[in-house]
Amino acid sequence: MKNLVFPMTVLTASLFVIGCGVSKKQYAGLQSDYSKLQTEHSQLTKQYQDGQLQLAEGRTRIKSLEDQLASERQNNADLRSAYAALQKTLDNSINQNSQGNINISKLVDEINASNKYIKHLVETKNKSDSLNLVLTNNLTRSLSREELQEVDVQVLKGVVYISLADNMLYKSGSYEINDRADQTLSKIAKIIQDYRDYEVLIEGNTDTDPISKPNIRNNWDLSTLRASSVVQALQNKYGVDPKRLTAGGRGEYNPIADNTTAMGKQRNRRTQIIITPKLDQFMELIDKAPETTEVPSAQ
Repeated sequence: MKNLVFPMTVLTASLFVIGCGVSKKQYAGLQSDYSKLQTEHSQLTKQYQDGQLQLAEGRTRIKSLEDQLASERQNNADLRSAYAALQKTLDNSINQNSQGNINISKLVDEINASNKYIKHLVETKNKSDSLNLVLTNNLTRSLSREELQEVDVQVLKGVVYISLADNMLYKSGSYEINDRADQTLSKIAKIIQDYRDYEVLIEGNTDTDPISKPNIRNNWDLSTLRASSVVQALQNKYGVDPKRLTAGGRGEYNPIADNTTAMGKQRNRRTQIIITPKLDQFMELIDKAPETTEVPSAQ
C-alpha cells in the first residue's frame, strides 16, 4: 500500500507541473492513469482490511484447536493410567489364580467390559469436543469484527464460554439491556437454538466498586439481575426454551484481572454465557460403568 503513495504523488505533481505544456490527449491519458492508480489503491486497501479480518478469525480457530489438543493429551494420559491399573489387576489375578483364589475367565470378561466402557467414554468426549469446536467456529464467523472486540469465545475443559463486556450489554450502572446488544444476542441465541442438547448458564460478574442504586443492595444483586435480564431476553425475544436456561450472579468474587486498575475492573465487569452438555447424560454414563470383582489379597 505504501508503494502506491509515491507513484500517485509523482503523477499528481506531473499533472500540475506540465499540465499547461501537454496536449489534451496526453493530459487525458495522465488523468486515466491517475484514476487507475486510485482504483488499485482502493482495491488494495479493501484486500488489506479483509485480510486482517481473516487473520483474526484464523487466530480464534487456532486457539480452539490448541485447547482441543491439550484436552486430548490429557485424555490420552488418563487412558494410559487406566490401562496400567487394569494390567496391574490382571497380573495380581494371574498370580493368585495359581492358588485357586480367582476365576481368570471372569476377570477377563470384566477387563473387556471395562475397556469397552472406556472406549465409549472416549467416543462420547470426542463427539462433545467436535461439537464444541463447530459451535465456536459458527459463532465467531457470525460475529462482526466490531463485535469480536467485545465478545470473547473460549472452550475450557469441554465447556464453551462466551464472555460479553458490560458496556456492550447494559445501560451504564444498570441491569437493563441496551439496544446495541440486540444484534449480538440474536446471533448467540441462534447458536443456542441449534444445539438443543446443551444447557445454558448465564453468569453475571462485577468489579469491586460498590453499587449505589435504589433497590440494588450490592454487587451480588447487580450481577444476578444482569444475568436474569439476559436469560429473559433469550427466552422472550429469541424463543430459547427457559428449561435450558439458568441465571446466576457471582458479584465481585470471580475476577479474571486485578481490580486495582481501570483496565482490570473493565475486564471483570462481564456477563458469561456458558454452554455445556446436559449433566444427566454424563450421570447416565457413570451409572453404566461395569462392576468389578474385588481381587482377594494373596495369603
